[in-house]
Amino acid sequence: MNGPANSEPSGIQPGIQEEYDDQVLDARRARWTASGTGALLALAGLAAAALRAAGSAPALVPAAYAFGAAVCVLAALLGSRGRTRRALWLLIAGVMVMALGDQFD
Repeated sequence: MNGPANSEPSGIQPGIQEEYDDQVLDARRARWTASGTGALLALAGLAAAALRAAGSAPALVPAAYAFGAAVCVLAALLGSRGRTRRALWLLIAGVMVMALGDQFD
């Protein structure tokens, strides 16, 4: 080998490499946030759907919670694949569907 194993490639300046590393970490953090938030909202929606289905709520209420939870699951899937903007919009839509279902209660 010509040098240490952890040396930087000769064509990349240190400041540019650090900026690239920061962008990679930001993207990874955004994926984890979108995935985790989607999973958490999906679990909350499913729990609310189960609780409302067991009670005396109209059938539309648990269906809205379940549908909103399904949208949040899709958002979590998209977020884990790096589609964080679409995941954010789906998370908003899923929560809005759940909130709308809550209005019928």
